[in-house]
Amino acid sequence: MPALLDLHGRPLRNLRVSVTDRCNLRCAYCMPEEEYRWLPREDVLRFGELSAIVDAFCLLGVDKVRITGGEPLLRRELERFVEQLARRPALKDLALTTNGLLLAQQAPALAAAGLHRVTVSLDTLREPVFEQLTRRKGLADVLAGIDAAARHWPGRVKLDTVVMRGVNDGEIDALLEFARERGVELRYIEYMDVGGATQWSMEQVVPRAELLERLAQRFGPIEPLHEDSSAPAERFRLSDGTLFGVIASTTAPFCGKCDRSRLTADGTWYLCLYARLGLNLKALLRGGTSTEEIAERIRTVWSGRSDRGAEERLAERERGPLLDAQMLRDDPRLEMHTRGG
Repeated sequence: MPALLDLHGRPLRNLRVSVTDRCNLRCAYCMPEEEYRWLPREDVLRFGELSAIVDAFCLLGVDKVRITGGEPLLRRELERFVEQLARRPALKDLALTTNGLLLAQQAPALAAAGLHRVTVSLDTLREPVFEQLTRRKGLADVLAGIDAAARHWPGRVKLDTVVMRGVNDGEIDALLEFARERGVELRYIEYMDVGGATQWSMEQVVPRAELLERLAQRFGPIEPLHEDSSAPAERFRLSDGTLFGVIASTTAPFCGKCDRSRLTADGTWYLCLYARLGLNLKALLRGGTSTEEIAERIRTVWSGRSDRGAEERLAERERGPLLDAQMLRDDPRLEMHTRGG
């Protein structure tokens, strides 16, 4: 099937599917506010509805799906949804992003259902910093979840670390050593000014160049891997073969090769993480529109896509948080935890 391209020649290949907007953590870079307006439960799509929408995307060439949240493991019987998607021959990659709190208990069922790989958020190895960042306890549960993931998906586990200056940037060495010891790949993520990051400032961002310089001082020469990939992370190798990645969305955006879009738990489709408006696929689905007709609507919208949100933000002279708390209360779909990061 010829790739469906947008106005910049980017294919539609990678879909992030949020199954819930709820989360059991309150990470400072994602959910810093005290109160939130949650999606109405009756608006949250059932697994069968989500599967039908995924089918529409598969008709257009999507072959990678990542299950997200909120925290997706809060969604009851998530393994049923995983099993539904795993049966689709069109999907070459079926992944999950989780904060890891519930992963140790659910890993066996998810692996048995056919989940291909897992990414776990891990921003610190220190309990006090974990509680500062998340306003919750539970680091031991996260670490147990990572160990369980390494057993059930050997060689197919990644760790995501959002690096914030003055908070956890002093742990970048220890986190890489932790990942190396467990045979998992760490990805450092620059602190981004999206969604609910209402306290974001450029001063808190540790840029890719500084990150690599500090890692080289500790581990020695770092070799960049020149890969032909649309993945957001640039990958690097230490002299002992250890691989890691850097997602430099804030200082070095990858808009030019971005093939991903996002579906919220209530069926709103966003073409860019920075997008203010999305397409209501739930209304089409519940209104009786067929899978093929939904696919045609998606085709039309993607063909007109011109979003380059991160590049536009980089060009701004005075750059502060993308949205304020009132805007997020007015439209909870703008939240990072609602559209799946």
